Amino acid sequence: MDEKQQQTNKELRKNIFVIVWPVFVEVLLGALFGMVDMMMVGKIPGDTAAAVSAVGMTNQPMFLGLSLIQALNVGGTAIIARYFGAKKFNRMGNILKHVMILAMIFCVTPAAILMLLFAPEILSLLGGDATVINVGVVYFRIVTIGFIFQSLSFTVTAALRGIGETKIPMKNNIIANSCNVVGNAILIYGMFGLPALGVTGAAIATALSNFIAMVLNVRYILSGKSVLKLDFKEKFEFSVDVMRDLVRIGIPTALEQLALRFGVIMFLKIVSGLGNNVYAAHQIALNVLSLSYSPAQAFGITASSLMGRSLGAKDEKLAERYTKMCQRIGLILAIMMSASIYSGASLLAVLYTDNVEIIRNTVIALSIVAFVQPFQSHQLITSGALRGAGDTVWPLIAIFIGSCVIRLSLGYVFVNFFGWGLAGAWYAVFIDQFIRDMIILLRFRSGRWKNIRIA
Repeated sequence: MDEKQQQTNKELRKNIFVIVWPVFVEVLLGALFGMVDMMMVGKIPGDTAAAVSAVGMTNQPMFLGLSLIQALNVGGTAIIARYFGAKKFNRMGNILKHVMILAMIFCVTPAAILMLLFAPEILSLLGGDATVINVGVVYFRIVTIGFIFQSLSFTVTAALRGIGETKIPMKNNIIANSCNVVGNAILIYGMFGLPALGVTGAAIATALSNFIAMVLNVRYILSGKSVLKLDFKEKFEFSVDVMRDLVRIGIPTALEQLALRFGVIMFLKIVSGLGNNVYAAHQIALNVLSLSYSPAQAFGITASSLMGRSLGAKDEKLAERYTKMCQRIGLILAIMMSASIYSGASLLAVLYTDNVEIIRNTVIALSIVAFVQPFQSHQLITSGALRGAGDTVWPLIAIFIGSCVIRLSLGYVFVNFFGWGLAGAWYAVFIDQFIRDMIILLRFRSGRWKNIRIA
């Protein structure tokens, strides 16, 4: 490799890390704050398993709602990134308005109404017993209010990531998550003369932190300090072509998230049949996994942004090189994270709970999580790059095969026929992630994403 090529690679790494480190900090701290949230809930006096299970079950429909929002954001981010790469800055604000309108009408409002009205029924569908439902209904309804604020905040953040402005969302979300932790301490356990509200206090703190994040992100985008301008006083220019592209890119992503959540929810029903203590251990393992793939999420978002910008500048080779570099760096970090999880499984489990049975099952799950993580991380990065190109169909195919077919069928067999318990469930997750990674990798290497045209 000649000196010029080496210099080019150095520049590419610099461009990657300019975008990725704020995203990584944001995602990592978000996951850490989520862990702290779960730990604080796990220390509530009384039925620890019911409290942890209630929060864990509530997270699933909430994640589904947010996933549908993110599906629309994928299309918006891809289009905005291409306009940025093509230096068509004046068109980006109108794209954001289109995404906001679609999100509020077709996702946020219907989802919020359903979750508010049918909270008990949803928790029951997820496998919650009477104790879990009793604890979880109020929590569910309160965090649903926060979901509305969070959705708008996510849309603004996704747009800013498309143009590489990642520092502001990072700062705003750190502030909001810090408020959540402080609010948890005050409202869960009762401080400064306030009553101890338990799980309800955790819900209130979460909703308030989501409101704070929304206010901070929207204030920035309206301030005029960003390259991405948003002025609600300007006339909204409706575009059929933009809506078509948003829907064309977003529908596969929305179906992908529906398939993923369906697979996760049905899988949770398999695990919930093993008892509340095992289910609580499963939720803790999922919580740790969400932390472990934080680097992959960051590099996936970065790969998506740089893919869109490179294609907008009509440089397909550059787009491919950015993706491969993100894959390599992300995989190295994933292996390091896996080693840490495997060696520190017992310590991590003790941080969440004092329940001996939950700790024992958590260690079993985390020992397998360590091997799941590299494959999951690699496919997250590659999928992010494909979405940045507007290629959203194959991530959908991979999710459906992996989460809805492989994971569910093998999980059911391993748990109910082989009697492998929670370990069997996580063996199914491992095989799912491996197959999913292979599908996505083959699609990327085919190069067919280069032929996709966007607005």
